[in-house]
Amino acid sequence: MATQGSHGGRQTPSRWRKMAGSVLLRSGTFMATADLRKGYLLGLTTFCIWGLFPLYFKSIEQYAPLEIVTQRAIWSALFGTLVLMLWRHPGWWQELLAHPRRIGVLMISSVLIACNWLIYVWAVNHDHMLEASLGYYINPLVNVLLGLIVLRERLRPLQWLAVAMAAVGVALQLITLGDFPWVSIILALSFGSYGLLRKQAPVAALPGLVVETWLLLPIALGWLFFFGSGPSTEWSFWTDPQALWLVAAGPVTLLPLLCFNAAARHLPYSTLGFLQYITPTLLLILAVWVFNEPFPADRQLAFICIWAGLAVYSYDAWRLMRRGPVA
Repeated sequence: MATQGSHGGRQTPSRWRKMAGSVLLRSGTFMATADLRKGYLLGLTTFCIWGLFPLYFKSIEQYAPLEIVTQRAIWSALFGTLVLMLWRHPGWWQELLAHPRRIGVLMISSVLIACNWLIYVWAVNHDHMLEASLGYYINPLVNVLLGLIVLRERLRPLQWLAVAMAAVGVALQLITLGDFPWVSIILALSFGSYGLLRKQAPVAALPGLVVETWLLLPIALGWLFFFGSGPSTEWSFWTDPQALWLVAAGPVTLLPLLCFNAAARHLPYSTLGFLQYITPTLLLILAVWVFNEPFPADRQLAFICIWAGLAVYSYDAWRLMRRGPVA
């Protein structure tokens, strides 16, 4: 917020420049200023990191997906605890303990996010990155369907059209390729259900993720010590510099989340909704042009139907935002 200059009631040019770099966010009748440029920078950083995740997972593809996810849960819990100690979220722990039901919800959401991680890592390291991309493209439309089925929300006509076009895209892949995109559907459903559950447990994103990894920690350690057979179960492995690649799973998971939290303070949620398409687009580019996954015309047609559905969905959201009441 700009401070009052030495020109009395007049606003100095520097103040006008600062105001020009801000956006007004509606919150009832209250209008708060936010740094739009910073918000876009953080938002782009977030979704670009998520979109480039395959480069990291491909670098450790010699490990089994379950082993990678186990280490990801362990190191995310440790690094997340450290971040929470440094980045204070006052009162979140007391509030969580005062609402035990939220802990139960976080237990279920932790299983969902672990399943999502596992399928995603498997898809990337077994050359199904295109299906992972498709899953995150259709995720907004799956969220609309979950709202209809679970929350009994009414869909607007354009939302029905968008969902129908996505369904046609999935059907085309099934008919022309004889291949049901189960990776895409599971990724979209698990992530959509995760988001729906997290709405039932209003905990800030970072503390929520850290608690989820705490809840996964006993399962991860139990699997590692009693059922694990990969290299990371051997003590000698941790004396090798190669082990740092698995340790990096913690910071790699937390960094984009921290950026997302910061971006959400400076950008309207609708803007973040549009930026999210960066992630599956980068996945698609990496799959086709870097890792040479086949992208035949039949599959392209399925993607075009889903992109058309997303265009309709985005137009409907933009139109609704424009029609919103002005405070």
